[in-house]
Amino acid sequence: MDDTEPASSLRGAIDDALERGDGEELAKLVGSLSSVSGETCKTCLRRLKAAVADDPDLVGPALPACEALLTDDERSVRLTTAKLFAAAAEIDPDSVVPMVSVLAGRLADDEEFYYVRARSAEALGYVALDHPDTVATPELLADLRIGLSFDEPEVKEKLAKALEHVALGDPERLAHHSSALAEHCDDESELVRYHLCTALVIVGCEQPERLSDMTDVLQNRLTDENPYVRGRAAEGIALLAQSSMAIDSMPDLDRIDSVDDPPSFLVDRVRFARRALDGERPATAPGALGTLDSVRDGTGEIVAEITSLDADGECPHCGLELPESGPPVCPRCGAPH
Repeated sequence: MDDTEPASSLRGAIDDALERGDGEELAKLVGSLSSVSGETCKTCLRRLKAAVADDPDLVGPALPACEALLTDDERSVRLTTAKLFAAAAEIDPDSVVPMVSVLAGRLADDEEFYYVRARSAEALGYVALDHPDTVATPELLADLRIGLSFDEPEVKEKLAKALEHVALGDPERLAHHSSALAEHCDDESELVRYHLCTALVIVGCEQPERLSDMTDVLQNRLTDENPYVRGRAAEGIALLAQSSMAIDSMPDLDRIDSVDDPPSFLVDRVRFARRALDGERPATAPGALGTLDSVRDGTGEIVAEITSLDADGECPHCGLELPESGPPVCPRCGAPH
């Protein structure tokens, strides 16, 4: 990038447009970001990201003007842009629909910085919640699924999260991929395990017979070290028990929640599994366990609970999660913390 416009002038103009709520002027200004320095561009993108939470309707129309920045020469600009799209997609999925193609391109590019790929996957997953037909193409599903086998841990977490969101948008889209997802439910990352077990439960809410070949996988996760993974596994067992599918060996549920102060998430799902194994029929009330509404309403808070124990921030340069009391420089990229 060439710094052809005074940085302070553009930043000030964008701030002014945001303050006045002038969407037309904001979109025009954002369109000139490709002509300024990387640092100025990133500063402006971060301001847009902060503004999305307050007024997505104002920022949304300006997002297409940022599309070219996803292929910028500077890696940090691409990452900051991908973060903006992920933040916008979480709040207003419609605003990111025009960028689905370029985001999918970043995800599919094996030579792309893996944090850019991770944030692109995250953005696509949020869009898939409302627009599964637009996002969940066979090619994109293949990229999400195959990446679980060889990608960096940070990317796999976002891939698994995106697959969960695809399932929430349209469970049928992942029904034929259930066995492939189950193969990764023993991943080293508890977030990957949680997201994939949740995706399987979502499929099971609509088609419990799809879980019949995954009984062993679910039973193995009943002893997972993470209580939320155990809870999802218990929910999957319950869905199987409520269906016409037979469970060869009955799981020992007594040891699953026999720990000090288990979270209510786990206790409720173990109780749900016990009732299902005793022959109780599926509940039909909105929000009942084993329903899409129940999964949709609670999974965001659970992820926050899982990650809150060891993630206090992230490196602004490479995106690595860093504890507040961590080293003065990022151990991955060497940038000051």
